[in-house]
This record gives sequence, structure tokens and C-alpha cells, in this order.
Amino acid sequence: MTGTKDDRSRPRAVLPALCVTQITSWGIVYYAFFVLNPEITAATGWSTGATTAAFSLGLIVSGLAGIPVGRILDHRGPRAVMTLGSVLGALSLVTIATSPNLTVFFAGWTLAGLSMAATFYQPAFAALTRWWAPDHIRALTIVTLAGGLASTVFAPLTAVLAEHLTWRQSYLVLAAVLAAITIPAHALALRAPWPPAPPAPAHAADRAEAVTRSRPFWVLAAVFTLSAFALYAGVVALVPLLLERGYTTSQAAWALGLGGAGQTLGRMLYAPLAHRTGPATRTAVLILLGGLTTAALALTPGPYALILTLSVLAGTVRGNFTLLQATAVTDRWGTTHYGRLSGLLSAPAMTASALAPFAGAALAAPLGGYHHLFGILAAVSLLAALGVPWASPSNPKAVR
Repeated sequence: MTGTKDDRSRPRAVLPALCVTQITSWGIVYYAFFVLNPEITAATGWSTGATTAAFSLGLIVSGLAGIPVGRILDHRGPRAVMTLGSVLGALSLVTIATSPNLTVFFAGWTLAGLSMAATFYQPAFAALTRWWAPDHIRALTIVTLAGGLASTVFAPLTAVLAEHLTWRQSYLVLAAVLAAITIPAHALALRAPWPPAPPAPAHAADRAEAVTRSRPFWVLAAVFTLSAFALYAGVVALVPLLLERGYTTSQAAWALGLGGAGQTLGRMLYAPLAHRTGPATRTAVLILLGGLTTAALALTPGPYALILTLSVLAGTVRGNFTLLQATAVTDRWGTTHYGRLSGLLSAPAMTASALAPFAGAALAAPLGGYHHLFGILAAVSLLAALGVPWASPSNPKAVR
């Protein structure tokens, strides 16, 4: 009977399908923008600030839309949500590609934000957590490792398209690729029956309404928001920091790229870390490590080999942080209301991540340079770590 139940609750097609769709969705809807944006601004005359603001608006919409999407996932499962999200993703790229002005361009990225909420990590995590629990960490790790390849696959592909086509034509081709891969993958691979949620215990503290009103939940949301801001502002600011210190653009790009390799390493290390530590300890350690690597980058002008090492370490922390957020709800409140709680928990952190590039650039000059900005970001991480002891419920619920 156990084997039959496992076969039913863990459909074989789900994990490979989500690996493919995460690579494709992240690569096309998210990373292609960074490759095409210089051509967009050159061809249209729109400012880089305006086009980047449209992209950031999409990220903010994604974070806010993730809250109702999480509720739907809890009750109906991922198939309809992720399939519709793929359709919206393709439509958003067509809208962006054909936009005659900035107003329509912003509208296209708003639609893309809805697509991100329905197709990126959050709904994939909800699906795997329900289907794979209590062994969900392994499935989450595999999907995030695959997602980490999105820029590796689609940044060069987008660059090749941009060499032969206009930015508008490139986006239309990418929209067709996105539709051809992700719509049928989500519609066909996620057809398995959605397992019923584990029944919530009678104790009021385990009901979703009580959790969302509790101090630990909102302190944890604040901890993740501060940490996300510090981590992702540091990613965007790394290149200008190194340029400020006299390194070449190529050297700065290598440091940033090796940081991405560190993220993959971090995701591989998360499962053994989770096995050996509790949620509070793991959260505090990772956030402190993020602050320490940020502070080290602020204080270390060289040599270049040391800078590369610090960038890899910072990337390792970021890779762990993705899975730390993915498992935060199940570690503390179980899987019953994962979609809803996870959506609420991630919304402010997603918003902070979207605003981090603008805030970092705006603060660097008044602070006297990017090395001072990194010092401030390290202090933000320390502040986040100080909140961890108040972010654990008094009666943590075992993962089912």
C-alpha cells in the first residue's frame, strides 16, 4: 500500500517537467531582459531607468500576486495556475515586443509579473512540497539547481538572437519558445490528483489565520525582507564596487559569474545543513554568513583571487537562502497551508529584491562609494539576524 500511495502522490513527470519549465521561464521572462535592455534603450530612446523600472514593477507585481496565487495552489493544485501563468508569460512578451510606447511596455511587464507569480519558484515549491513531503528538500534542491542553469542556457541564446534580430523580434521568438515548452509541460505533467492537505491540528496556533497574525510569522517576514534586500543589492552592486576599485569590466564580470557558480554549490549543500541544524539556527547562521561576506567585500580591496573567493562564498550563501525561504513554512508550521503562508511570507522579500538595485545605486553616491554601501548592507544583515530568535513559533509543527 505504501508503494501505491507514493506512486500516486509523487507523479514521475512532475519533477523533470518543473526542472525544464523553471529553466525556460526564468531564462526567458527574467534573464533575457538583461541581455536585451541595452538594445531596447538604444532602439527606442527610452532611458535605462525607465525600462528597468518597468522590469522591477513586474517583480513587485509578482510578489504581491503570489499571495492570492498561494491560496489557489493550496486548494486546487498547480496545474491550472502554472498553465495559465505560461500563457500569460507568452502574452506578456508579445505585449512587450510590440509596445509602441512606455505605457504599453509597463503594461507588458505588469502582465509578466502575474506570469512570474504563477510559474516561478513559489508555485513549483508548493507543488513539490505537497507531493514530496516529508522528503521535499531533495526535490526542491533539484529544481533550484535546474533553475540556476537558466542564465547559462538563455543568456547566450538571447545574445545570439540579438545579433541577428531586433530586440522586438528576439522577444517574439522567445515568446514562442516559452509557449511551446512550458504550456504543454505544465498542462500535461501536472495532471496527477492533487493530494489533500494534511489536516491541521485542532490547536488554534496551527490554523492559517492564527499563524498570519502571530508575531513569529511577521518577524520572520521582516527577517527575510531585510536579508533579501542586503543580498540582492550586493549582487547588483558588485560590478560597480570592483570598477570603483580599479578592476576591469572583465574582472568584475568574472567575479559576478563565479558568484552564480557559488549559488549552485550552496543549493547542493543545503540538504546536509538542514539535516544537522534546526530552523532557527540555520536561519541565523546563513544570514550572519551573508552579512560577513558582504562586510568582507566592503573591507577587502584585493588581491583579485581573494575577491573571487569572497564572491563565491557570497553566492553560496545566496544559494542556501533560496532554499531557506522555500522550507521556512514547512519547518515551522507544516504543509497544510503552505501556498498561502509562503505567498504572504515571500511577498515583502520579493518587493525588497525588486527595489534593491535602485536603492543601492541611489545610496552609493551619498554614502561616498560602493564600499560604504556594502558596509551598510552588512549592517542590515546583522539587524536581520538579531530578529531570528523572535521568528520561531512556541509550538513548531513537525513536517508531515
